[in-house]
Amino acid sequence: MTLDRPPSPNASPAASVREPAPGPTDAGASAVPDLRPHRSRRLWSRRDIPAALVALAVLAACTALLYGAAAVWAGAATGNWLLGLTEELTTRPLGDPWVLAGAAVAAAVGVWLLVIALTPGLRNWLPLAAPGDAPNPTDAYLDRAGAALLLRDALMRVPGVGRVRVRVGRRRVRARVDVRFRDPREVRGEVTDVLREQVDALGPARTPRIAVRTRRLR
Repeated sequence: MTLDRPPSPNASPAASVREPAPGPTDAGASAVPDLRPHRSRRLWSRRDIPAALVALAVLAACTALLYGAAAVWAGAATGNWLLGLTEELTTRPLGDPWVLAGAAVAAAVGVWLLVIALTPGLRNWLPLAAPGDAPNPTDAYLDRAGAALLLRDALMRVPGVGRVRVRVGRRRVRARVDVRFRDPREVRGEVTDVLREQVDALGPARTPRIAVRTRRLR
């Protein structure tokens, strides 16, 4: 069974596993699986509905402008706001500040849409190094908010720690620790060791860098 999308963000912070359908195996092949971990690929969000909505909106806008331009060229009255807007767009020079501003906004929106189309999305899901055999690898993912809660609970057990804020990214894990007692440098070293151990236990596909900042509570 293949899960095309991850579970709901309101679910418990557990890992999401995608298991492809088993392929045909030879009768004489060995049934011993290969447990070497492999790097899970990033999840791509489904964009069929947003793409269809954007296409319909662009089609409606282009149709309205084309109708207005045809009506203006045909000599229709300009009492309608659409005809008035079309007349303004067709009569203003290219060097007009409003025309340049509209072109800049349209270019920015186009670049934004291209970036959204070419990037995977679903940044709250962290790819894990999951075990699996060579012909049928298994992809596993962990919610970043759930991973941050697990790391925060582990750091709260360090003596001297009063409050912890953890952010989990694809390339870096940041932790800000408020120290109630003990030397902040000793607490920072112990927090770094615990954080590195817990991150290794989670098994991310790419080992992130650890960044810890400590401050003493007054």
